[in-house]
Amino acid sequence: MARGNTISMSFPPFAGVVRKLVLTNVAVYFGVAVLGWLAPGLAGALVDILQLQPSAVARGEIWQLGTYCFIHLGLWEILFAMLTLWFCGSLLEGAYGGRWLKELYFTSAIGGAAVASAISFTHVLRLSPESYAMGAWAGIFGVMIAIALRMGDTEFLLFPLPFSIRAKYLVTIYILIAVAILLKDANEFGALLQLSGALAGWLYVRYAPRRGLAFGFGEQYFGLRNAYYRAKRRRAARKFEVYMGKQGRKVSFDKEGRYVDPEEKKDPNDKRWMN
Repeated sequence: MARGNTISMSFPPFAGVVRKLVLTNVAVYFGVAVLGWLAPGLAGALVDILQLQPSAVARGEIWQLGTYCFIHLGLWEILFAMLTLWFCGSLLEGAYGGRWLKELYFTSAIGGAAVASAISFTHVLRLSPESYAMGAWAGIFGVMIAIALRMGDTEFLLFPLPFSIRAKYLVTIYILIAVAILLKDANEFGALLQLSGALAGWLYVRYAPRRGLAFGFGEQYFGLRNAYYRAKRRRAARKFEVYMGKQGRKVSFDKEGRYVDPEEKKDPNDKRWMN
């Protein structure tokens, strides 16, 4: 999307990765709600297992680094979070593709959880590893940071207010609110988690390959694999040359280890074959 565009009041497309993320969060929310109505004790135990608690992660419950972002207990909380993910995520998915958005979201959520959990053990700003947090906001903050970096001049209409604001300023306001909460002894760990998600999102946008981590790792893997097979072929060619030399025969291979047929050797300056 071009910079400087204004987002209209029409709803963005509800498809692709955004739809999967939103529907998964909503399904988990209602699943926990129904379980809480049928078996409150079991629901509470399930939330304790899935929410993010640094001390539990340190004890080996590392799945919490990824599961906490699907747990929401408040209706207004999940409503506002999913609307934000829908509107912001759709912009990025339309511009950069679903794989890029998915990597950005989970890098922000998981990376933010790891950073926030590690910082909580320092006990700075009244933080404690016994604190807990849940919700999709770490991943959403990473998405918003990406919009500020890649689409900073895009304007959002502040419904129901009759004016718009550029994305980079709107994201700055979100960041300042999180910093204020972190400093004001409210929900320190939750605010730290959001800021850590923003940091992880910034690192992804800044340093990840343009076509995503999966594509970049795939290119590196296949590049290393091909280099290994080329080296293996050259080594085999050298051994075969030595062996054939001992038999009184001479064979040739090119620098890639491919056999060169002496019958096919031609003078590169000989152009008699050309019409």
